[in-house]
Amino acid sequence: MAPAPLLQLSQISLTYGGDPLFSGLDLVVQPGDRLALVGRNGSGKSTLMKIMAGLVEADSGHRVLTPGTSVGYMEQDPDFTGFATLGDYAASGLDPAEAYRVDVAAEGLGFDPSVATATASGGERRRAALAKLLAEAPELMLLDEPTNHLDIQAIQWLEDRLRETRAAFVLISHDRAFLNGLSRAMLWLDRGQVRRLEQGFAAFEDWRDKTWADEDEARHKLDRKIRHEAKWAVEGISARRKRNQGRLRALQALKAERAAQIRRQGTAALAFESGASSGKLVTEADHVTKAFGAVPVVRDFSLKVLRGDRVALVGPNGAGKTTLLKLLTGEMAPDSGTVRLGTNLQMAVFDQTRAQLDPDASLWENLTGDPLMRVSGQADQVMVRGQPRHVVGYLKDFLFDEAQARAPVRSLSGGERARLLLARIMARESNLLVLDEPTNDLDVETLDLLQDILGDYPGTVLLVSHDRDFIDRIATTTLLFEGQGRITAYAGGWSDMQAQRALAAPEAARPAKAAPARSAAQPAPVQAPATGPRGLSFTEKKRLEALPAEIARLEAEIGKLSELLSDAELYTREPVKAAKATEMLSQRQKALAAAEEEWLELEERASAG
Repeated sequence: MAPAPLLQLSQISLTYGGDPLFSGLDLVVQPGDRLALVGRNGSGKSTLMKIMAGLVEADSGHRVLTPGTSVGYMEQDPDFTGFATLGDYAASGLDPAEAYRVDVAAEGLGFDPSVATATASGGERRRAALAKLLAEAPELMLLDEPTNHLDIQAIQWLEDRLRETRAAFVLISHDRAFLNGLSRAMLWLDRGQVRRLEQGFAAFEDWRDKTWADEDEARHKLDRKIRHEAKWAVEGISARRKRNQGRLRALQALKAERAAQIRRQGTAALAFESGASSGKLVTEADHVTKAFGAVPVVRDFSLKVLRGDRVALVGPNGAGKTTLLKLLTGEMAPDSGTVRLGTNLQMAVFDQTRAQLDPDASLWENLTGDPLMRVSGQADQVMVRGQPRHVVGYLKDFLFDEAQARAPVRSLSGGERARLLLARIMARESNLLVLDEPTNDLDVETLDLLQDILGDYPGTVLLVSHDRDFIDRIATTTLLFEGQGRITAYAGGWSDMQAQRALAAPEAARPAKAAPARSAAQPAPVQAPATGPRGLSFTEKKRLEALPAEIARLEAEIGKLSELLSDAELYTREPVKAAKATEMLSQRQKALAAAEEEWLELEERASAG
């Protein structure tokens, strides 16, 4: 007998602003499902997830949750009212004995639970909300863009946790690598209906395209039938008027069917217009160092960026990626070293905070109020790559309708804000694009289009992103932030970098050979020179630097588990939990002993060298 579904939505209908968002929608989530919910920006994915969570009530239809099923929802904008710290929020509702789960999640996701909610950034708040959901471990997890504001290390940690869980989950994400790694089935929200595919994201786009092709063929057949019947109605009805009223009624039904079909939303008309070519040199950093207080962000870094390069910056949150962007573009001065900018640079900047947008102003005002887009004496016109356009017409290129043009920016979804910012930077000519987290919140179709136009863009691109697939498709060089201000350059994208690092690891363990002399024609490697103890390989130096933090983490986990097991009543009250905690304690004690032994060996070798 098949298990009962965890959650079932039947004939769900919901209308916003006069337009139906859902109409007769059906959806089922089974135990163990790993579902990705995909659809265009504005199709209602977040709203549907809130209906699934019971936070939004539909106009009609039924939501049935199997009795006893626990549901957890991670929303995009969590409410921290009444909580002093991020840890207080994440641990709310948990048994105090389970609070250690928050600390484990906080470490994996990269945030400090002691940070006050009043001063926490938007990214820290979202990571705390995700930690809360993971610590609660519900039977059904609903995750709305969980990878936003996570660095690649945290994304991989989250991917591992979700892969290990026995819980069912539904996730919304723009991250292709994340979706490919986790999804076993797809929920496609399209024009108010949900279609389900019993395969992962890798099969989705072919299935979607075939569905659309079948739909187009059926529509063309219907159009041909309507034309045929309409011709008959005009030419042959007069002699047989009474006998053919049924056929006329059938024609009207065909026309009604055609009129009721909802037109698919088109793709945004994205285009970057390249201005006059820059000089061959775009920017050159020569032994650049930058620190904030005693913390080095960039240390003795050299890099030459030439016209047409696509350079991706990757690394943990707070490592200094945005700082390096500002150094390379001349927005910030280094503490030492020099940055030389090329000639004839026309820069367009996409910032991750969307700070260029005024949330209280309308979409119309955000475009017409931009000094670079304003048309003198024409309040309803914007300058788009040297040509005046009506502001509503230009907004329609980016899939905004006339009603949205007068709405405040704060009413837009994250993906719609990203599209509006793209509309601003694409209106101007450029030969250097600076893109700081451009992929956050964009739907898959818009991401595909953005990748295509960046591939055709003749200028230079500096890119910060945590989207591994996007980096693979765009980057010709990847800069990896390895900590303590050290930055290493690799040819190609994310996967290329991983492959090169894997090859370098065994190579680094071999005895060093004398390096051949470099001729004057041979360029110096694009890499910040590594520093560290003598007598160790590069990989071992990195390991020696990382071990103290790993030892501290293991000691903290052992302390928390020991405190939990110190409760003598735990073994009789919750024997399963006690057994699991005992096993985890043993594993971490063994790992700590191994880490301490490894640190001692490396430290002795470094001192001897």
